[in-house]
Amino acid sequence: MAEIKFEIKQTVGVLSESTKGWKKELNFMTWNDKEAKYDIREWAPEHDKMGKGITLSKEELVQLREILNSMNL
Repeated sequence: MAEIKFEIKQTVGVLSESTKGWKKELNFMTWNDKEAKYDIREWAPEHDKMGKGITLSKEELVQLREILNSMNL
């Protein structure tokens, strides 16, 4: 299996933190030297391990914001 290359360009925010120190973060990052996108996933404290997540383009993130803003929470 090929190695996955990633670079976190900016940590936008931390959504939560587990008792083991893993943080669910919204980051602006690149995967395998491609265009940077927004990414939500859990990260180990040293960012050496990651959980499953979702990657969004700017347009998708804007649409998600619209959906969240329209929800009656």
